[in-house]
Amino acid sequence: MLLLLPVLHLAAAAVCIAAGTRAGRRSLAVAAVPLAVSFGWLVSQAGAVADGATTAQRTAWVPALDLSFDLRLDGFALFGALVVTGIGLLVVAYSASYFRHHDGSTRPDLPRLVGYLVAFAGSMLGLVLADGLLTLFVFWELTSITSFLLIGIDDRRPEARDAARRALLVTGAGGLALLGGLVVLGQATGDWRLSELDLAGGGVAIDVGLALLLVGAATKSAQFPTHFWLPGAMAAPTPVSAYLHSATMVKAGVILVARVAPLTEGVGWWRPVAVVLGGLTMLVGGIGALRQYDAKLLLAHGTVSQLGFLVVLMGFGDAETTYAGVAVFLGHALFKAALFLSVGVIDHQCHTRDLRRLGRLHRRLPAVAAVVVVAGASMAGLPPMLGFVAKEEALHALEYGAAPWGGIALGLVVAGSVLTVAYTVRLWWGLLGSWAPAGDAALDAHRPSVAFVAPGVALAVASLVGGLAAGPVGRWVATTAGSLDATAIGLDLYLWGGVNLALALSVVAIVGGLVLARVVVARDVSSDGGLGADGTLPMAVAARGERAFAATYDATLRGSKRITRVTQSGSLPAYVAIVLVVVVGALVVAAAADGGLGRGPRPLRWADSWLEVAVATVTVGFATAVVLARRRIEAALLLGAVGFGVAATFLVTGAPDLALTQVLVESLSIVLFVLVLRRLPAEFSPAPAWAPRWARAAVALTFGVVVAGFALSVSRSPGGPSVGEEMVATSLSEGGGRNVVNVILVDIRGFDTLGEITVVAVAAVGVVNLVAAARREQRAKRLEDAQELPS
Repeated sequence: MLLLLPVLHLAAAAVCIAAGTRAGRRSLAVAAVPLAVSFGWLVSQAGAVADGATTAQRTAWVPALDLSFDLRLDGFALFGALVVTGIGLLVVAYSASYFRHHDGSTRPDLPRLVGYLVAFAGSMLGLVLADGLLTLFVFWELTSITSFLLIGIDDRRPEARDAARRALLVTGAGGLALLGGLVVLGQATGDWRLSELDLAGGGVAIDVGLALLLVGAATKSAQFPTHFWLPGAMAAPTPVSAYLHSATMVKAGVILVARVAPLTEGVGWWRPVAVVLGGLTMLVGGIGALRQYDAKLLLAHGTVSQLGFLVVLMGFGDAETTYAGVAVFLGHALFKAALFLSVGVIDHQCHTRDLRRLGRLHRRLPAVAAVVVVAGASMAGLPPMLGFVAKEEALHALEYGAAPWGGIALGLVVAGSVLTVAYTVRLWWGLLGSWAPAGDAALDAHRPSVAFVAPGVALAVASLVGGLAAGPVGRWVATTAGSLDATAIGLDLYLWGGVNLALALSVVAIVGGLVLARVVVARDVSSDGGLGADGTLPMAVAARGERAFAATYDATLRGSKRITRVTQSGSLPAYVAIVLVVVVGALVVAAAADGGLGRGPRPLRWADSWLEVAVATVTVGFATAVVLARRRIEAALLLGAVGFGVAATFLVTGAPDLALTQVLVESLSIVLFVLVLRRLPAEFSPAPAWAPRWARAAVALTFGVVVAGFALSVSRSPGGPSVGEEMVATSLSEGGGRNVVNVILVDIRGFDTLGEITVVAVAAVGVVNLVAAARREQRAKRLEDAQELPS
């Protein structure tokens, strides 16, 4: 059943994409089916999982290589899967209203967008359920690919294309690092399942594998300094941003860190790196959010900050911080998705997200304003919201964390919380205050439908209820965290934990955030912030990391173009000369290392019979004639004669099957040559100036002499077990045939042969299309000339 869940999503995605534009908004109903089915089944399993039951499934993929899809449903997997499917359902319902009266920039591609969205949901579901290391990597990369497709769904916009490419390259590079880390860990431990992974032995291989794994997690979850791709991904439609880049995909790295961190007790460098990495990301994201005037970009930078917070907690690796990390994970998914959906409603109804053009939102959009207030309070960590309860637990856990990193992490989290309160207040002021002195866009907004606002309301209410019902929620969180660290089972959440250090630090964060927000808002009100005359805001983020990426990307393109101009000059003589010189060099080096050519215990044999000498002489004559030919067709026919001479050599040496194969290949080659040469000049083109006749002759003679000498040397070398005898035995036992060449081509090297056939077929299709295009151009030219003739 576990594998069926992501497969069902991928099947629905295929239906939506195949249906095309004629499916319209009905594609949303198709997408909702697998999400609803999966969510319902997962809820039905919650009771058993809460009692400690786990469900594992192994489905063979390539049995010969022992490759399989390994999935496992435990507390943490159930938690992640419910977030993916539950919020996914709300996003699909929200999309029905969001795209109902859209401006047309993405609505024509709605079925395609919905197909990509449900494909992403299936990929993310497979990722949270993955138990096998390679299974994890497969779904990890699927989320990167589907995210790329969703960010760039409106490929007519340059910023969308750039953002999609940037996200794919950054997360793709991290994916390669992750693959290396998973392989190293699997080889070092002998365990290829997360549930069985044991890192207690330590060692260099474990350190290298964990470092690579952390690189992959950092790029996926937008950790500093690779955080710059996430704000740029806001070029995607708001439903995509709410689902992928706040609640699900960006949590993939956090999920991986959460799975591995409890196993790193003996890895001394893990905790400091996780704390510093997450802490810096929290500060950088918070500062970035304070600089944004676009509400969506503010939330995006806030997401970066919150992801850093999660990495600090999950990466710390003890039971209490893991428990707090799960609570923050849940709280963030609820309030950030609600805020993104609300900003989408505001943008849809007011036609702007610019905080300087909004304000007094509660007058025209009271329900949306209420969602912004409630979800924002949870984001800022204000009571009685779930965000407050989770942050209190995090501060309490870090208070007793192992010194000195517990104290350092606590300081970083408090500083990050000050920034979180500040940018939340700044968001409130822009949407609910009176920033715009000459009126605001919200006054002209049309009231949204109930269905449009309902998903955000549901998430905001869940944030409030989660805080008020902290006890029951805490027991569920304990079950989830217990699957990561068994000692977290007895922990709990409290709305009121008494007067303690955690409460004092929360007060410090709130007061500090209010003071900082007052300063920032005063600066904003006193300046125009550089708003352009057209009133629009660019989606690209002017950040150092993004500029560094752009510079690296451009430099790579320039370098590749320079290398291509040198190595791919378009000169066939140059290509042939390079290949021959490299082969000669390799053979000379090999011969020198072996003590020279012509040595060996076996006697030198020039031929087995005079018939071989006669065939070889005729073949050499044809080869000489090829060199002296002046017309292309003559050279092609003579070259074919050389091939038939080689086939005759195979025949007289007792290899009729190989001779038959050679005859067939040469016959086909001659036919293709003749067909192509009909379109080329009869005479050869003059030789390039850089390759005079003597140079080409020297390369050819050197190659012939060295290869011939090497062949003779091999014939005299000490004999070992014959490869030919082994191939004959293999063809009989495994291939079931006596034609050794055919068995090798069809059975032993079947995939290689298939690849070669595919290459030839693709080349043939290309040639046919080029010839057809040339004919169309010729017909068009003749028609144009005929029209220009005087009547």
